[in-house]
Amino acid sequence: METCIPKWSVLERSFPGPAAGNPYLDIEFSATLRHTDSVREVWGFYDGDGIYRFRFLPDLEGEWSYVTHSSAPELNGISGSFCCTAPEQGSRGPVRVHDTYHFAFDDGTPFLPFGTTCYAWTHQNAELRRQTLAQLRDSGFNKIRMCVFPKHYDYNLREPELYPFEGSPSKGFDHTRFVPAFFHRLEDCIQALGKLGVQADLILFHPYDRWGFGNMGREDDARYLRYLLARVSAFPNVWWAMANEYDLTSKTTEDWEYLAHLVRRRDPYGHLCSIHNWGRFYDHLQPWVTHCSIQRVDFYKTTENVELWREQYGKPVVVDECAYEGNINHCWGNITAQEMTRRFWEGVLRGGYVTHGETYTHPEDILWWSHGGKLHGESPRRIAFLRKIAESLPGNLSPAREPEWSTDYYWDMTCGAIGEDIYLFYFGAYQLSFRVFDLPRGRRYRARLIDTWNMTEEDLPGTLEGNFRLELPGRQYMAVLFTQVKEEL
Repeated sequence: METCIPKWSVLERSFPGPAAGNPYLDIEFSATLRHTDSVREVWGFYDGDGIYRFRFLPDLEGEWSYVTHSSAPELNGISGSFCCTAPEQGSRGPVRVHDTYHFAFDDGTPFLPFGTTCYAWTHQNAELRRQTLAQLRDSGFNKIRMCVFPKHYDYNLREPELYPFEGSPSKGFDHTRFVPAFFHRLEDCIQALGKLGVQADLILFHPYDRWGFGNMGREDDARYLRYLLARVSAFPNVWWAMANEYDLTSKTTEDWEYLAHLVRRRDPYGHLCSIHNWGRFYDHLQPWVTHCSIQRVDFYKTTENVELWREQYGKPVVVDECAYEGNINHCWGNITAQEMTRRFWEGVLRGGYVTHGETYTHPEDILWWSHGGKLHGESPRRIAFLRKIAESLPGNLSPAREPEWSTDYYWDMTCGAIGEDIYLFYFGAYQLSFRVFDLPRGRRYRARLIDTWNMTEEDLPGTLEGNFRLELPGRQYMAVLFTQVKEEL
């Protein structure tokens, strides 16, 4: 037995091989891994300097063996073995869809995504990347949307430090020759995120491009995806986002279907996969789409639509772009911290998930939404407060349904529920001095008053049941959590 690694940790094996010609095109390299209960095929990759590697994420404890396959004789038929031991503390495997509308890790632990957006943070200098990771460590965010390719857009006009392909902007790029250093940096960032407990939602294509990476053509697109997946699919904290704003690219539906199915075939671990819109939704009913990644479709109404999308698609709904807290000139980048926080509460209580972004002007145009660096807004702490509350509940919230005894009771409020045990009401920008509630008969509840902006919680005295009046402070952004009192045995 060569070595032992914990379950859901990355096994990497490296071998010397041919460096002449174009190894990215000329040499095929893969491996078959066998366990008593499983056989897996993984693709390898050329990592420059005559080195070939394959990576594998074992999800079964016990003994594994492997054998390589290659068009190069010196890389063909290499065998070895390793043992997979119990996972390290805190290691839970990839995130999966769970209970139709929600998520959980491979070990069954629920995962509630409270994400943020830093499209081009991996393309910044080392100090900015360090600041971004430090900020994520101290925030409540556990998912980050990030582009593989560099980005060209307002406030983001500098050249990246590295390119994915050999060449230059002036001379053009050779899409058949990759730059390993570019992918080393990406991998380092993904692994650093994993140590922080942050999922890397990798955007594979986007339209904001001046280098030609967004319009390479299907053959080059496919080669890039095969190479990228061989390198990073073994990392447990990876999600695939086929595109950011797919409907602004030049690709057709046939292109997207071809590329998405390639991703599903080349990913032996079945990571989550989505596609994000600008104005026109993709067909989220497609089997390869594991969850809805949605940009708002109205200047104001955003996460209020979550329960409609849940019913339409029957999948988890992540509003990955509900607009950004900030003050820039674009309408999508200047909502207040209060409005960002409100949109999160609306989306979560309606049974979905929401992603944060920040676009405050900066003297050097270092905006979190693209560059990372440091957060300046007021919503992240409030979002972390909501995450703490949501994760403390004994299950996943779903939109509360009209009770039989009160046909018009919930029409003017947002309420998330867990069966009849939990009711969480949110009043947003309204400022109620009192409210008459109507809860299930024959059950007693305790009430907790939550100030979602000032981040305070107050347990109210006594128990409540049926129809009752509750005094409220007359402030905006208040919520009330009702928890059923269980009878003691």
